[in-house]
Amino acid sequence: MGEVELSCLAYAKMYLHASQFPRCSVNGLLLSSSPAGAAVCITDCVPLLHSHLSLAPITQLALTQVDAWCSQTQQRIVGYYQANACVSDSSPTPCALKIAEKIFEQCNNTVFPFFLMGTFFSLLQLMTCVFLRIMLRQWEETCSIVNQLFSSGDQTLLVDFDSHLDDITKDWTNQKLNAKIMELISPANGNV
Repeated sequence: MGEVELSCLAYAKMYLHASQFPRCSVNGLLLSSSPAGAAVCITDCVPLLHSHLSLAPITQLALTQVDAWCSQTQQRIVGYYQANACVSDSSPTPCALKIAEKIFEQCNNTVFPFFLMGTFFSLLQLMTCVFLRIMLRQWEETCSIVNQLFSSGDQTLLVDFDSHLDDITKDWTNQKLNAKIMELISPANGNV
């Protein structure tokens, strides 16, 4: 069984993605800036879709764009997440399995695709298809930061690739939201 560390930034963005579209299934890509062969730390995520998760052309376009962006930012795609619309549904869909397969084919720097299924309101219920142990350091601080973001309505800052396709002026790399989360994480605010 491998261990994967999940950063506060990645967790917060997945949580905000699921909470921004509570009646929809959402999915996205998990990124790491750690070199291949090293322990995997999921440092960020790219929220992809909140509607029509099974549309292949949109998914292909998103994978190509994210892979190119990762090359520029010294990151790599290491996995996939999906929160299903139904809270009790934690099964990988045929579409999710196809996307994981496509990630593996398309992105030659992928370590392994894996799924985080179910809702992100309970990290303990996350399921992985390769039986990884997911570690989240500073759990209390992460929960506090996510609660601050959620209570201030910052989930509206999150832009998934779907929203970007509706309005190309919206930044799917979420630099504004990333900066806000990193500011909340900073030691100056009492967090690590």
